[in-house]
Amino acid sequence: MTREERNQTVQSSDVQDLMDRLLNKQLSPLDHLPHSDLREKLIELVLYGEPKSHDGEVSELFTALRQGLRDQRADEAKVVVFGGGSGLSNIIGGDCRRKSWQAAPFSGLKELFPRTRSIVCVTDDGGSTGELLKDLPFIALGDIRHVLLSSIQLRKLQIGYSLTMEESHNVAAILYRLFNYRFGSKPSSVGALLEDCNVDLGELPKYMGNGLEKYLHLIFNDERLSPTLLRPHCLGNLIVAAAIYKELDPHLGNDKLLDHEKDVREAIYIGLTQLSSLLGAEERAVLPCTSTVSHLRVQYSNGVQVTGEHKSGHAQRGYPVDQVTVDFFGAPYVYPEVIKDIEEADILIMAPGSLYSSIIPIFQVPGLAEAVRRNDHALKILFSNLWVQAGETDQSISDPERKFYVSDMLRAYERNIPGGTRGLFNEVLCLSLKDVPASVMQRYDIEGKLPIYLDRGRVKELGFSSIECGIFSQTALAERGVIQHDPSIMAQAVKTIYVASHLFNTIEMERTGGKGTVHLDGERVSAGRMMLLPSQRYSRINDIVTGLSISFIGENGYSERVGEIKQFLADIIWKHVDISLDHLQFIEGLVFIDKENWKRDQKWDNVFSFYDPEDRLIKIRIDLLDVPEKIEVAFLVALGESLLGDYAELKEIRTMVAKGVQLGKVYHLHVKEQNNRSCYFNDEELSSFLFLSRMIKNPKNNLHFTRLVNGDEGFTPPGLLMGMTYSWYLENRFASNIEYKMSVMRIKHSALIPEQIKMLDRRMKIIAFFREVVFS
Repeated sequence: MTREERNQTVQSSDVQDLMDRLLNKQLSPLDHLPHSDLREKLIELVLYGEPKSHDGEVSELFTALRQGLRDQRADEAKVVVFGGGSGLSNIIGGDCRRKSWQAAPFSGLKELFPRTRSIVCVTDDGGSTGELLKDLPFIALGDIRHVLLSSIQLRKLQIGYSLTMEESHNVAAILYRLFNYRFGSKPSSVGALLEDCNVDLGELPKYMGNGLEKYLHLIFNDERLSPTLLRPHCLGNLIVAAAIYKELDPHLGNDKLLDHEKDVREAIYIGLTQLSSLLGAEERAVLPCTSTVSHLRVQYSNGVQVTGEHKSGHAQRGYPVDQVTVDFFGAPYVYPEVIKDIEEADILIMAPGSLYSSIIPIFQVPGLAEAVRRNDHALKILFSNLWVQAGETDQSISDPERKFYVSDMLRAYERNIPGGTRGLFNEVLCLSLKDVPASVMQRYDIEGKLPIYLDRGRVKELGFSSIECGIFSQTALAERGVIQHDPSIMAQAVKTIYVASHLFNTIEMERTGGKGTVHLDGERVSAGRMMLLPSQRYSRINDIVTGLSISFIGENGYSERVGEIKQFLADIIWKHVDISLDHLQFIEGLVFIDKENWKRDQKWDNVFSFYDPEDRLIKIRIDLLDVPEKIEVAFLVALGESLLGDYAELKEIRTMVAKGVQLGKVYHLHVKEQNNRSCYFNDEELSSFLFLSRMIKNPKNNLHFTRLVNGDEGFTPPGLLMGMTYSWYLENRFASNIEYKMSVMRIKHSALIPEQIKMLDRRMKIIAFFREVVFS
């Protein structure tokens, strides 16, 4: 019998018989396939073929089984994938931001499961997306953009536009250039823009080309969109924005859109579905997890909070992430169609991606986790990440001394998703490190990039079934020496698990759905914590900074840089989302002073900036202007100091003498009454901070504080401590001396040294003060 004839005889009903015949051998030939789990063996067989060294009968059975599994159709299976960024787009149809995507633009889940839809996280605030948030009053669009491009399907292009295979590939290549083109300065016209990105819309199908041309003209002609051309952007983001604005009343300016929430969310839905169809994807191929603007807030195990996905992803706090919260600017809205798609899905997939800024924010949107749990018939798979990620998974909260395991990921989901992991996923699909060459692992190790290891036993204890297989791209390994998920292999693995779950009664699926230990009661939603939308906040920042005076003392030639300096200040405040605009209320301007005229006493420190409460000006050494990082530190320290305002009535240091011997000095601080001072803090808050600064309140006078300084020791006065800790809290690399003070939290403490416990308690309390009072 020829191979073709044998393949034709294999029907779906025969697959179970083939399995039984292989399993009934005294030593099953399936035992020669690597891995321990039967699903892993089947994935290995489908992906890489039969094991060698078997007799003719067994070889024929393996060949027929493999072909039978591959021939199973899954066209009608409804698939919903959750995620964000490159992880989601890669599993759907490859990472469309890479040039290599053009060689295989129609692979991935969408090829085997054409009824695939994506639910995208929208807390991104970096890059072009972050620039859009400065101008446009709605959700982040960057992840939506490249997931959308990755979702275009060959059959949609062939049927919808009557294209050949070659023509479809050409369309994908044109869309790749168009959607990924980035510009740094304003394009002069649509024609110039298309010329710069080497795109001729005439080479696209007429309907598609005309539709995209209308979007491009809208970017230039709509007064609400045209300001975005002044900033560096990815063109695809602007096209997505134009698709949304096309559905909005042109008479509603960006400021008025804030009062038309229903119109905006309808425009987002209609704009995305129409753009999906135009590009050759499913009509609802990509939708946001919510149409409500949201921010990510990360709290580390030392108590420090960082707001903003981009900032938290690049932070080097040195502590594991403890908790993640999403702040919604209003009541979170989920499209009914999204809920319906989830409830009717046959397969639900959590895509690989940033642990704390991908899946977790999605399931903090009320209603989504419940919809997944209500679907009790779907295959539910979590894709594990391949590598630890700096700032997120480079430390385990259960044991910071070691790296991340898969079980740590599961615990992170359990801690941060309302209701825990119960019913969200059953299987965890992981990379098999046995298939990665040792030389590659060694090179990654040298680069400080380590894999997330599968601790199978612990994962099983948590109630999940782990599936380990070689789901990385052999092509990427051969061409670039990198390990990354392969969209086609991942799709085949999902299909094999799906087919096996329906066909084989002999497979122990172990789908317990997790133990579901609930750490969070009900729906944890932080709605309206930050009252200003990002675009509103940016506008207010610019108004405030524009009103600041900028002057120079002692050197000429700096006056022409006033505009540059103000823009830099606005960018600093915008970047540090935790800075409340109320923090700026005590500042009227900045003065830059040269070295010769710098009169501030440097006896206790070498900080070259301070806030002067007498004239309400921040004063900075002018030589810092040419070092962006130093000027940022200087500004933040002085800004922190300004929160104390003119709180001090009198400061003095008196020598302390006993029996003719000088023992040290006493720092005396007399505070103004609350009604007579300009200060960010009330009496109780100010007293709390002064106590944390190791100042002692006079029991007979609530406005008098003292601190004893031994011998010739120096000390950090409250104002400087406020400024330095303010800067450190926002970004710990800015204030190394405060980082040194905080290092006590890393030390193993002993009951033999009670002072360590006291120091730790003070550090934790000062962090809590900044988290709950300063940056509340």
